Amino acid sequence: MTHNRLAKMLFNDDSDDEFHLLATMIEEEEMANEDRTPHRPGSIPGHAVIRCDRVQGNDRLYREYFADTPTFGPRLFRRRFRMNRPLFFRIQHAVEAYDPYFVQIRDACGALGLSSIQKISAAFRMLAYGVPADSVDEYVRIGESTAIESLKKFVKAITAVFGNEYLRSPNNSDIARLLEINSDRGFPGMLRSIDCMHWKWKNWPVAWQGMYSGHIHEPTIILEAVASYDLWIWHAFFGLPGSLNDINVLERFTVFKDLAEGRGPHINYSINGHEYTMGYYLADGIYSSWSTFVKTLSSPQGNKNKHFAACQESARKDVEQAFGVLQSRFAIVRGPTRFLGSRNT
Repeated sequence: MTHNRLAKMLFNDDSDDEFHLLATMIEEEEMANEDRTPHRPGSIPGHAVIRCDRVQGNDRLYREYFADTPTFGPRLFRRRFRMNRPLFFRIQHAVEAYDPYFVQIRDACGALGLSSIQKISAAFRMLAYGVPADSVDEYVRIGESTAIESLKKFVKAITAVFGNEYLRSPNNSDIARLLEINSDRGFPGMLRSIDCMHWKWKNWPVAWQGMYSGHIHEPTIILEAVASYDLWIWHAFFGLPGSLNDINVLERFTVFKDLAEGRGPHINYSINGHEYTMGYYLADGIYSSWSTFVKTLSSPQGNKNKHFAACQESARKDVEQAFGVLQSRFAIVRGPTRFLGSRNT
C-alpha cells in the first residue's frame, strides 16, 4: 500500500471500509509474527526448558551407587568417585549442614528439586574426570549452569568445613612424627619437600598473555607446595603468574615467614658431631642456597657424593609424587583450568 493511499484513507471520512481493511491486515500480520515466534515455557523469553526428570535421575543414581545393594559395588564406586562410600556420606552430611543450597527442597509448584547426591555427584564427576559441565546432565539430570554452581559452592563448603583440619600448618605432634620417619629414611632434621607445578590456563585474558607465559610457552598459573612422605600437602601457594620461576615464587611464599622472624619449630638433631636447631626442606637445584634448604649435587664425584645425590633426589620426590597423585585422582588439575577468570586472580 502506497503512502498516498494511506494518507487518503486517514483523512477521508468515506474510507471506513478501507480503514477496516487496513486494520484487518495489520492484525493478520501481527498474528503471523506471533506464529513465527517460538513459544517456549520459562521466565526468559526464548529460553528452552528441558524436562529432564530430576526425580528419575536421583532414583537411578541412588539405586546404582548408594542403595544397600547397589548395582555398582565398592570398587567401582571408589574408582568413579575417588573415595569410598562412608567418606562420601561424611562429606555429604557436612556440606548439607554448612550450606542449605545442597538440601533438597520443593519449588513453588511443589515439585522436588535436585538432591544433594545429584549436586555433589556432578561436582565429583567434573573434579575426577575434568569433563565440561554439560557432560553430566545426561546421567545426573542436572543442567549445565546448575552443575557449575554446584561445583563452586561445593569447593567453598569443603574449604570452610575441613580447612581447619586438612589445610593447616603442622603442629608439634606432626613435626615430631615427620622428624622420626625422615630420620629413619636417612635425613635427620628433614621436615618436608618443596617444589612447584604449572597449571595451564585456558580462558586467559589476551592482555595478560605475556605475564602468565613462561618456559611452557602457554599461559599458566603456579602452585607452590610443601608435602611430606605421606602425600600430605602442608602448605600451598597458588595463583602466581607462570612467567615466574621457583626463586621468584619463593620470595612471595609465606611458609618461611615465621622462620625468618625466629619463630620456627624447635628442633634438635646431630649430624657428623654437629648440633643443629633448625629443620630443613629438600629442594631442587634452582632454589636459593639457604640454610633451610638441602639441595642435590649437580655433578657428584665419588661414591659418597653419588649416594647422597641419589638419596636426596629420591626423598625429594615426595612433593612431585603428591602432584602426580593429585593430577591422576582429579583430572580437572591435569587439564587446563576453565573456571578461572580475570576476576578470580
